[in-house]
Amino acid sequence: MLKEMKVAGITVDPFTNTPIVILKDLEEKDVLPIWIGLLEASSIATALENIQTPRPMTHDLLKNVLDSLGAKVVKIEVNDLRDNTYYALIHMDVNGKRVVIDSRPSDAIALALRVSAAIFVEESVIKKSAKIDLAKKEDRIVVDANEWEDVLENLSPDDFGKYKM
Repeated sequence: MLKEMKVAGITVDPFTNTPIVILKDLEEKDVLPIWIGLLEASSIATALENIQTPRPMTHDLLKNVLDSLGAKVVKIEVNDLRDNTYYALIHMDVNGKRVVIDSRPSDAIALALRVSAAIFVEESVIKKSAKIDLAKKEDRIVVDANEWEDVLENLSPDDFGKYKM
């Protein structure tokens, strides 16, 4: 069964400095943390804060392409968790036909925020997921763009892993 959720914010894993997008159900009873990459976290934060960039970033480009082709994102669905990897689907309406595309959850969420599509999570994924204590001070949720800039500015090149600059 699917449960509708919303993006509550982004936090950083205190042990690995890896960004985590936090999804909460609409009643704010269930929480789903999904570890994501720095670039995707930045894209999600940009969408959460409605920040307009001078040129389209990757997820903005994807939205523009879909808009130009007349494709509408109906919903995204985080549908599986296997071997500590989350899986997602993007459901689109293309010329009256339903098209479902495999996606990383971070990309699907970044796109959903840009097109105002609903975010759903399979309840089995919520049950299998790791739980984090949102009350811990070191697990602060970052929703403000200025806070996110501070997090990004304090990262070292090693934090980017294979995306080293």
